[in-house]
Amino acid sequence: MPEKIKNFINGNWINAVDGKTLKSINPADTSDIVGIVPHSGRKDIDMAVLAARNAYDKWRLTPAPKRGEIILKAAELLSKRKQEMGELVTREMGKVLPEGLGDAQEAIDMAYYMGSEGRRLSGETAPSELPNKDCKSVRVPIGVFALITPWNFPTAIPAWKMLPALVSGNTVVFKPSSYTPVYAAKLVEAFLKAIAKGVNSLDYTD
Repeated sequence: MPEKIKNFINGNWINAVDGKTLKSINPADTSDIVGIVPHSGRKDIDMAVLAARNAYDKWRLTPAPKRGEIILKAAELLSKRKQEMGELVTREMGKVLPEGLGDAQEAIDMAYYMGSEGRRLSGETAPSELPNKDCKSVRVPIGVFALITPWNFPTAIPAWKMLPALVSGNTVVFKPSSYTPVYAAKLVEAFLKAIAKGVNSLDYTD
């Protein structure tokens, strides 16, 4: 029985507004339907963006070391689920299993790396030509990022995009490939056990 996947918006898993769906099919066995996923549209995107904007107000004020600690917890959770995640990569998009496991490992590595960046988000200071003055730069969050990722690295590329944005205090709306939407939902589920409610917003718009 195909798994039914929903969009994650504003802390809840919900169907597309218009109820449309897509099938995610195993490319090595077209009789194997991996999942039924929402076929989202403009209204779903607007909801996701609004949720991400609202989450941003709180997330950006979370101290960077704390944001990093949350992402490090995500790294640990992904490590525990590496075999499961790698097998799903293989089933949904067709990589051989060693490559699927390698894709999962890249996300784990990125999570450990970016989690540690929470304690390294420092600015710079430089001497000033004026007396009693200094010159400095301060890193500040920008806002909501729209992240669109391809099918060929369904773990690594989302991690490369999401984790730097999140550790820097931004929020994201994540649109995965329509060829790997089930895997994207499972990746977000793993993050949600560690990352604050409402920070990640999923939509499956083509």
